[in-house]
Formats: sequence, C-alpha cells, structure tokens
Amino acid sequence: MKELNKNNPVCVTGANGYVASWIVKKLVEQGINVHAAVRNPSNMNKVGHLIEIGKLGPGSVTLFKSDLLEQGSYENAMKGCEVVFHTASPFTLDVTDPQKQLVDPAVKGTENVLHSASKTPTVKRIVLTSSCAAIYTDAVDCAKAPRGVLTEDVWNTTASLTYQPYSYSKTMAEKKAWELVELQNQWDLVVMNPSFVMGPSLNPKYSTSESTNVLKMLGNGEMKMGAPKMGVGVIDVRDLADAHIAGAFTKEAKGRHIISAHNTNYVEMGRSLLPKYGQSFALPKKALPKWLLLLVGPMVNSLFTRKFIKNNVNIEWKADHSKAKKELGISFRSLQETMEDGFQNLIDAGMLANKK
Repeated sequence: MKELNKNNPVCVTGANGYVASWIVKKLVEQGINVHAAVRNPSNMNKVGHLIEIGKLGPGSVTLFKSDLLEQGSYENAMKGCEVVFHTASPFTLDVTDPQKQLVDPAVKGTENVLHSASKTPTVKRIVLTSSCAAIYTDAVDCAKAPRGVLTEDVWNTTASLTYQPYSYSKTMAEKKAWELVELQNQWDLVVMNPSFVMGPSLNPKYSTSESTNVLKMLGNGEMKMGAPKMGVGVIDVRDLADAHIAGAFTKEAKGRHIISAHNTNYVEMGRSLLPKYGQSFALPKKALPKWLLLLVGPMVNSLFTRKFIKNNVNIEWKADHSKAKKELGISFRSLQETMEDGFQNLIDAGMLANKK
C-alpha cells in the first residue's frame, strides 16, 4: 500500500461511540479532519462532545447522518477519504432477539460500510474494530488454544445465537469483512481485536459501554461481599484508540491484532481501585466461591448461566499481544491507571456516589 496522506479527511463510523470518540479526539489532535458518521447528528446528548472536540482543533469534525442498515448511507461521509475506521456495531449483552439486535446490524452493517468503501475510489485502507470475542467465547477457550494462549490465528468456534450471541455477532461480522476483502483490490483491511475495553468515556452520561456497567457494579456495593474471579483481558480505551490510528497510518500493518494489555480478572480489577477509593466505596476485596456463584448466579443475573460460570470463573485468561506491540509500536497503561481513570470519570459525571 502507498503512504497515506494525513491531509485527506478520514471517516469514522459510529463516531459517537465509546471507543470511536477517543479515535476522533486523537485524530483531531493530530490535525486530521474527521468525517464523523452517526445515526442522528441532531441529538446533542450523543454528539455534542464530538462538536466540542472539533472546536479544539487543530483538525476538524464534520457530522454525517448514516445508519448501519441503510444501504449507501455512508457514501457521503466517505467522500475524499483514504481511511475508513469502521467502529459502529451494537455492544449489548442483554438482548431478546439476538439475530435482529446483534447479528444483523453487525454483519449487514459491515457489508454496507465495506460496499460503500468500494464505491468510493479514494478509500485505500479500512481499519475494522472487531473484538477478542471473534477469537474466543469463554476463558476456558484460552486453555484449549495452542500453548494455552489466544493468538490472531485463533477463531471463535463456540459462540452461537443461543450462547454468547454478542461474541457470535462479532465473529460473523469479521468473517464477512475478510470475505469482502477478497472481492476487490482497491483497499486493504487492518483489524483490531480488543479485549474488554475500560477507562474514561468522553461522554459518560450517554455511554452505553459495558465497561460503565462493570465499574458501577464494582463501586455501588453490588460486589462488596466479593467479585467473581472471572478471567478477562483488559485494554485502556485510549490505548485502543492509539492502536487504531497506528493501524491506519503504519504502512506495513496488516491482518488481525489482539489489543489487550492485561491478562486479569474481576477480582484484580476491583482490587486495583482499593488504594485510592477503598475508604469511600464498598469495593470487592476477595473472590466469591465458584460453588456460590453456581448456586445464586443464575438467579441474580440471567447472563450468569451455570455454563457461563463453569467456563469463565476461576479460569485464567491469556492472550498474546506481541504482534500489536511490534507492528503498531504501541505501549499500554497500567491496569490501575485504567481502572482509576474510568472510576473517577463516573464519579465526576455524578454516576457513582459514596456507598460506605
């Protein structure tokens, strides 16, 4: 691929999202003009922070109305762009119709965006926000991976419409993207596969990220008796934004990239908040026994099925991030910094109050 010109605008789909907002901010700070594709450009609760980012410069933000399921609705936003960051995809775990709420928007939306890119002659590279969920479903899958570690060569084979449909939607969407790459030779595809994204939101009151839900559960006393020792990977949202931008403008970048800083679990995540917030908030200090979770988990939270608990609690999560570090040249914040900044972000927004 030829060197990309940072004087050209770039398109960001789902630009008001948790991760995308940071990508927009960091692009603008580098003097890049962003075409921000959002569902409703007139909803100031959702896009006001993007307008403010644009005012700070030196780059700019221009809003475009686009919808994942509306064919061709991204073409205006892509005009003149060499790079498209496709971040738009639903992230919710609590769904009643997974096909309609998760799979269709993720897969058809990816198809829609990539087809629009093929109709836009200036587009040379697409950076796709996939997920480690396209690599694994449960922590137990790590143990089954070669050498017990997730790598970019591994694909999720255990999620389905009826079990972990979010993971299934991310897997199907990324597979669709790789299918579409083969049908053209105009643009190349660089994929980011982040683990659980944590850290501060640029629009906390209107963020729908699951990280906000986890921080609330840790801080509002729900887990004061203990947290499930559930194996997860964690990446700071700001480091993930840096990875996307490196993926766009590093000429040699190609393929999938696991973007995950820490192999951790919910207990360690809670403990990382204790030094700063332990006196004021009822944070978890220990792990809940697995037998107790198996007994009460399904009653407390419908997502905590016995199968889910068996496959994730007291099981170590391991992934290899060496490709991303080497190819993209990124470094990672500490788990404590990520957790503290995310927690403080919710306190400042009035979404977490002292519970002790």
